[in-house]
Amino acid sequence: MSQDEQPTTITAYLRPIDRDGLLAFAKRGRDNPDRQGTNVVHTVCEGQYRTLSYVGDHDPVVVDEPLHLFGQDTAPAPGEIALSGLGGCLAVGITAVATFRNVRLSRLELRIEGDVGNTAAWGAGGAPREPFQMGFQAIRVSVDLEGDATREELEEIVRQANYFSPVANSMRNPIPMDVSLS
Repeated sequence: MSQDEQPTTITAYLRPIDRDGLLAFAKRGRDNPDRQGTNVVHTVCEGQYRTLSYVGDHDPVVVDEPLHLFGQDTAPAPGEIALSGLGGCLAVGITAVATFRNVRLSRLELRIEGDVGNTAAWGAGGAPREPFQMGFQAIRVSVDLEGDATREELEEIVRQANYFSPVANSMRNPIPMDVSLS
């Protein structure tokens, strides 16, 4: 390399989303803040704990339990799928907020850990527990984020995405839920 040539750094950015579409979606929310959508999933049990959950026209989401919990260990466990949903939702939010702020991202990875209680054995003769003692007792999310912004700007993007995440808020806040025999 000659003295006149300067080394260049090449940064590859993640595939962007449609910013104009995002802004139009945000306007629809401002115009009708009480609007809601509905997610529909049809879950079918194959046997033991292995289930297939059908969402739209997509391949089914397979859920199982590990061998030590009497499953076949052919797929992630339900709690792992829930954490996957959280990770996906946070990634969507981070991407949306970054796009809104005109920040191009070159790396976005999340590591999610959840401490789960199941000593009641799903209510099948385990320890006597109350519902609040079951399920996730703590969740930790570590975000590895890089882009054309300062660390402070990236931290604010993550903070805002977390604050407005539908899945994170579903996990943080009580939700009315009805489970009944059809």
